[in-house]
Amino acid sequence: MNGPGTGRRPERGISLRQFIPNAVTALALSVGLSGVRFAYLENWVLAAGAIVLAGILDGLDGRIARLLNAQSRFGAELDSLADVIAFGVAPALVMFFWSTQHMPQFGWVLTLTMAVGCALRLARFNAQIDDEDQPHKSAGFLTGIPAPVGAGLVMLPLYLWMVTGQELFRHYALVAPWIVIIAFLMISNTATYSWSSLRLRKNIRLEALALFALLGVALLNNPWITLCAISIGYIVLIPFSIRSYARVKRQRRAEQADGNDAAA
Repeated sequence: MNGPGTGRRPERGISLRQFIPNAVTALALSVGLSGVRFAYLENWVLAAGAIVLAGILDGLDGRIARLLNAQSRFGAELDSLADVIAFGVAPALVMFFWSTQHMPQFGWVLTLTMAVGCALRLARFNAQIDDEDQPHKSAGFLTGIPAPVGAGLVMLPLYLWMVTGQELFRHYALVAPWIVIIAFLMISNTATYSWSSLRLRKNIRLEALALFALLGVALLNNPWITLCAISIGYIVLIPFSIRSYARVKRQRRAEQADGNDAAA
């Protein structure tokens, strides 16, 4: 306990170690929200690029915090608020300016499902963060698609439009239902892969590193084609993640039944 004669001053504020990941989170928020400005100016390349960059930054802040052992309640709350804005509000507004504002009715309402879905997803995550009974998490899976992934997927029609130039991909009759589908997947109970659920075999680790490096080069040289491929690939993986989780559930039930039989 510090007293007048101890010569120690109480710590104030946050340390530089805690400041770094929170600064990255704030940067992700600012970059994602800048996408709205670019969309208002009809600069669709920068609008989509800003939200993709915000997703990359969001993937870094948590890892930086764990690397520096700088996790904090403040950082967790800031991260959730930043995610709602950067991956819920910003992509919704980008898609509205790009397509659904031309919808005769309900364009704004349907577009808002993205922002509302993101907010509900993060509220559920925060409410359950201390729950011990989280079947998906304990098995290494996520519940629904993560907010940054949802922001990337909801712009798939925009990527396709940039690649092909076809106005079909910009039509609100395609874009509005797609927004609703992605919003639903964000708040659904669908089991999706997380990093912890993916395991690389030892004999393909070098190949996986090479593929990751080539993917980075492809993003720099052909970003929209690459983003289309990543988005479609993720969607294709969803049925496999559902099947994998179902297999894990069956194994757990079998182990529990064997345990009960042994106890009896």
